Amino acid sequence: MRIIEAENLTKKYNGFKAVDGVNFHINKGEILGFLGPNGAGKTTTINMLTGLAHINAGTVRLMGEDYTRNAKKAQALMGIVPDESNLYEELSGRQNLCFCGALYGMEKEQRENRAEELLNQFGLHEAAEKPFRAYSKGMKRKLTIAAGLIHDPEILFLDEPTTGIDVAFARQIRSLIVDLHRKGTTIFLTTHYIEEAERLCERIAFIVQGKIVREGTVVGLMEETQEEKIVNFTLGGEFSAVESEFKQAFPGYKLKPGGNSSVSIHSPTSFTLLPFVQFFEERGLPVFEAKIVRPTLEDVFVKITGVDLQKMQTGQGAKPGKGRKGGA
Repeated sequence: MRIIEAENLTKKYNGFKAVDGVNFHINKGEILGFLGPNGAGKTTTINMLTGLAHINAGTVRLMGEDYTRNAKKAQALMGIVPDESNLYEELSGRQNLCFCGALYGMEKEQRENRAEELLNQFGLHEAAEKPFRAYSKGMKRKLTIAAGLIHDPEILFLDEPTTGIDVAFARQIRSLIVDLHRKGTTIFLTTHYIEEAERLCERIAFIVQGKIVREGTVVGLMEETQEEKIVNFTLGGEFSAVESEFKQAFPGYKLKPGGNSSVSIHSPTSFTLLPFVQFFEERGLPVFEAKIVRPTLEDVFVKITGVDLQKMQTGQGAKPGKGRKGGA
């Protein structure tokens, strides 16, 4: 079942298209990742989907119902976690959660019980009565996510959830996201961290300069962009002793020795490992490991988008000299 469908979604700022006719959908219970550099249009897309930004063109449907011109009616089904916290510095953690629950029309007892549940779930119970301003960056991020979940939304929007926090807290946030996914929460995640997208997301859309340049499952994108099949063999002896014989037995394969006892076999098509294993073992070279080498999501992203990885952190797009424009 599709929770959200976006068709030809477009947003302009002073004539510049921050989001340029994007099409995608989000399935119930999945994590869809929007991966792209700063300034690619990720935050603008979230703002349009959640009613925080006017849509210039296109259509958005929530569970089949068009809410393009009336996003307010759909907001009760959404949890929104912006890239910067929108909670109140002077209120305590508990008060912030209860206040957010009140905004969604929850009864007093219901929102207090739900706040207690989330404080425990997110490991914030001991800091529940402290003012939000006293929280660390990681704690603020966790409470902001908890606030987005106060009303048990159908879908949670997470905009750059681990940006600006230290490694330990980022790991905790990712763990929380995994737990939410296991419990069935549908999640739309934007990030410019490739490793984060690869760890968390089932499907990914690459967005660059306001356009989706490719979308698919992580595994599918990797297979799609792999130009040759590679297997690395670690042997119990020196490959050079049988190299010439190997080339005669298996013509058409490229070889890349990796040291005395290892070799990589490259082929434009898939191949079975058994004949190679038998060849080595018959010549007294037991195979200790046969590892299929696949491209990383980082390799896939660079190949598809042409974006330099260093520019992922500096707000640059695919074309040299283009700085940040529009939303993130």
